[in-house]
Amino acid sequence: MIGTSPDLMPIVARLKGLQDEICAGLEALDGKAKFQEDLWSRENGGGGRSRVIIDGNVIEKGGVNFSHVHGPLPDRIAEALQLPAGAYFHATGVSIVLHARHPWVPIIHMNVRYFEVEGGRHWFGGGIDVSPIYVVPEQAMKFHQRLKDVCDAHSPAFYPKFKEWCDRYFYQKHRKETRGIGGIFYDHLAADATHSKEDLFAFEIALGQSFVPAYSDFVNANLSRPYGERELNWQAMRRARYVEFNLLWDKGTKFGLDTDGRTESILMSMPPMAKWAYNYHPEPGSEEEATLRALHPTDWLGIESSVPDIISGSR
Repeated sequence: MIGTSPDLMPIVARLKGLQDEICAGLEALDGKAKFQEDLWSRENGGGGRSRVIIDGNVIEKGGVNFSHVHGPLPDRIAEALQLPAGAYFHATGVSIVLHARHPWVPIIHMNVRYFEVEGGRHWFGGGIDVSPIYVVPEQAMKFHQRLKDVCDAHSPAFYPKFKEWCDRYFYQKHRKETRGIGGIFYDHLAADATHSKEDLFAFEIALGQSFVPAYSDFVNANLSRPYGERELNWQAMRRARYVEFNLLWDKGTKFGLDTDGRTESILMSMPPMAKWAYNYHPEPGSEEEATLRALHPTDWLGIESSVPDIISGSR
């Protein structure tokens, strides 16, 4: 294939293996549902393996998708990336979104990817973030500590930089709120004098391998909580906010559609049910109101002297 580096196919193979590992871990955690696989091909080059899990004990709907697409770079993408129009590209990665049945188990998303274009330019991108239906500070702190541990094993600079990047990226501008409790996000991460390409890929795989343990923490902490119609109604409204971000702001959704990716795979992140209520305001003093108040950039680990108001109007 045009424009391939010697390590492209090993990266592709390892990401496919990561998809296998995560699917096996989630099936074991759920204890009931199994993934359904669809193989697909892209007319202009490449394809992928879409895996969807539905109606489980834990997971109501989720997807763990692998793709490797390639071909001439579409003009719109080339302009956005400041690359020559028509340059041959390769993009590969694993993308995950899970919607739990239980309203206290949060929505979780992860994406790890690799991009290269003819001429040798390459980079890694991705991240993981959590969108709780109800924010539980202790669980948010545990999640962020896990991410910091993964980051610190590769660079002490990664967590604070990628955490802030996540707060900026997963921000609902039209709602003036973060999508959830954040996580880490990075893009255009390329080899330099500090980190080799091998180092950066090792970090990316380590992040991917943290997904099932991180999600298991949330499941184990919340699955025994009682709930009723009130909590399910709130879950449907919080899912609607998730839909809004993915359709209005998410660059991954736009990239997939602009490169003629498989629509069913791109939109697998949509929840099985969502609800929009006109001009809804939670009851004062309720757990629902507390969750809305928590949707701003937060220093969950107390490692900064103060939490910067990095988004204008987010407080």
